[in-house]
Amino acid sequence: MITGTSQADCAVLIVAAGVGEFEAGIGKNGQTREHALLAFTLGVKQMIIGVNKMDSTEPPYSQARFEEITKEVSAYIKKVGYNPDTVAFVPISGWHGDNMIEPSEKMGWYKGWEIKRKDNTVTGKTLVNALDAILLPERPTNKPLRLPLQDVYKIGGIGTVPCGRVETGLLKPGMNVTFAPSGHSSEVKSVEMHHQAITEAGPGDNVGFNVKNLSVNEIRRGM
Repeated sequence: MITGTSQADCAVLIVAAGVGEFEAGIGKNGQTREHALLAFTLGVKQMIIGVNKMDSTEPPYSQARFEEITKEVSAYIKKVGYNPDTVAFVPISGWHGDNMIEPSEKMGWYKGWEIKRKDNTVTGKTLVNALDAILLPERPTNKPLRLPLQDVYKIGGIGTVPCGRVETGLLKPGMNVTFAPSGHSSEVKSVEMHHQAITEAGPGDNVGFNVKNLSVNEIRRGM
């Protein structure tokens, strides 16, 4: 979870609206608090909050419950370091699909979310709208390749396959790469993302790449 969070451009924090569930999550050792703090600590500057299980509130799809949760979570994420004005709060029901892709008729009281930024204000009604409004970070493709390794695998018939996320630069088949601090160098035979061979990987891409003449004992996670 920590590895995945550290690579994210935006955190989607799902908060359960059910009776007792929200209170457990926002309590002293609750996961809502832990995950919000973890996301900010690991450098995830954008956040979307989905208030889930709106169908199980008392009464179902309660406006008062949504506003109560929004108020409490806003206060907490502000303490963590987020600006609540830049966070979209979306009341949803994952089970029934309310406000996930299309606006729900069951929450007619919900007028939509609003994100205030320095140069503009963005609005929407659904979780997908909020995801579409994420600001894309700058992708530094013109810098030297930097790819911290998450894992190194030995795959039968292929060989040694290091995996990681490209932070800067470009990774292409045929190029020579050097692993620090060991200093081992090798040629990249192929690059894959989501089990498909690609000709080029850029910043933000999670990839696996096959290297020549290196064993899994010579390179390892963290290089």
